[in-house]
Amino acid sequence: MSNLSELLPAGAGGKNVSFVASGTLPNGQAVVLKADGTVEAVVQTSVAESIPAGAQSTFNAAISSFIQVAFDPSTSGKFVVAYRGANGGATPEYGFVAAGTVSGTSISFGTPVVFSSAGTTQIVLAYNPDSAGKFVVAYDAGSVAKTIVGTVSGTSITVGSEYAATSTWGGYKGISFIPNTPHKFILSFLKGSAGDGTIVIGTVSGTSISYGSESVFHSGAARWTAVDFNPNAVNTFVVGYYDAANSDYGTCAVGTISGTSISYGSHYVFNTAGSKIYSIDFDHAAGNKFVVTYEDAGNSAYGTAIVGTVSGTAISYGSEYVFNSGATKYPILQFDPNTLGKFVIGYIDDGNSAPVKVIVGSISGTALSYGSPISIGSNGSNYVSVDFNKAQAGQFVVAYRNPDGGHNGAARLGQIAASPTNLTATNFIGITDSAISSGAAGKATIKGGIKTGLSSLTPNAIYYLQTDGTITTASASPAVRIGKALSSTSINLEYNS
Repeated sequence: MSNLSELLPAGAGGKNVSFVASGTLPNGQAVVLKADGTVEAVVQTSVAESIPAGAQSTFNAAISSFIQVAFDPSTSGKFVVAYRGANGGATPEYGFVAAGTVSGTSISFGTPVVFSSAGTTQIVLAYNPDSAGKFVVAYDAGSVAKTIVGTVSGTSITVGSEYAATSTWGGYKGISFIPNTPHKFILSFLKGSAGDGTIVIGTVSGTSISYGSESVFHSGAARWTAVDFNPNAVNTFVVGYYDAANSDYGTCAVGTISGTSISYGSHYVFNTAGSKIYSIDFDHAAGNKFVVTYEDAGNSAYGTAIVGTVSGTAISYGSEYVFNSGATKYPILQFDPNTLGKFVIGYIDDGNSAPVKVIVGSISGTALSYGSPISIGSNGSNYVSVDFNKAQAGQFVVAYRNPDGGHNGAARLGQIAASPTNLTATNFIGITDSAISSGAAGKATIKGGIKTGLSSLTPNAIYYLQTDGTITTASASPAVRIGKALSSTSINLEYNS
């Protein structure tokens, strides 16, 4: 009896399709489908660390404060900066947004747009991942927590109407969109004079925002709140806060959304001292692990970070890891979604004349390690924010208050060491049936077909595509499962969207 591979012709299953090659392709090459309909090899390159990676750019020529930056996950190289700034020298200081564009190592900005013509403080910002070019800004204006939807088109921004998230003061905010629940986000804040830690679910429709009922996660002053969703547990997030009702201890709890309701697990202290929390960010590559950054009042306000691990609604912590041995302000941490286990922290080195600094870090289990801090701004700053370009591995923007420019708003590009790939979770299309010259047409077996003519496969084993184009039995990130081996030379390419 013949082997299965002998019975199957090349491109068996009627799934061999002709494509034009973008670049020269060898036989048996995994390829991705480009936007122009051509195919190219799955490749991975190497990019060296460079911080800063370009000249400083100005988004506001006047005094700037409460600065926030966020990249559009749907459009490569596009981001928004939100900030408080003087309107021609007038007071109170208005809320502004400006669209930024990365080109090579340069940053350019469109004309800033006013989103609030009242005294604006406590700004937070998040892009809507389900609507390209749209973002939400939450802020305090007139002692009320308000929100707006902004829309970016090219270098221009338009903003919708203001919507109150709560009827009273709502300071010390955190914001995060809900994964797999289109157009919904949560907003955490300290509500009213009692200071109850509160979360509300917002729903975006066009440029309108509606809110559900408020959910109290902590009765009593819960300052310096931050939130982020667990990528490995549906509708589950972590909220962190400075517990003024418990000696200012740093504390976190797991929240779970069910319909329009939110429930909370027990509250877990990570630092038995005053802890001004500035960020919580999950590492998408490290299971259920997140990192909190804070000022540790029990250790001379040193800049500190700690890893938390979520199990159900329980949280356990590793050791504290100091990244700045001096008084620290605004330590904002962001993981690179395209470089496993890597993050940057932007902060103000307040104990050393307050320059803006950036430090690159890595996570391994519950341990954190850091590189050497790099100054990207002069002394005397007191606002900083960072975010990664979702479409370019290792690339990030730091936005900050620049003392050298009269405390104006400035931004610089950074690059951590990375190995970018053109492979995404959805763009793999098939494997070439023969060598194809660049610009020529040739056939590939696409998903849903049976690819033959391979070698060294293990029958019945599941194979995954790696970011460098190789095919192995180990899953990678992104996790691209290509199919089951039918023999040592053939594989059934699974169809998935």
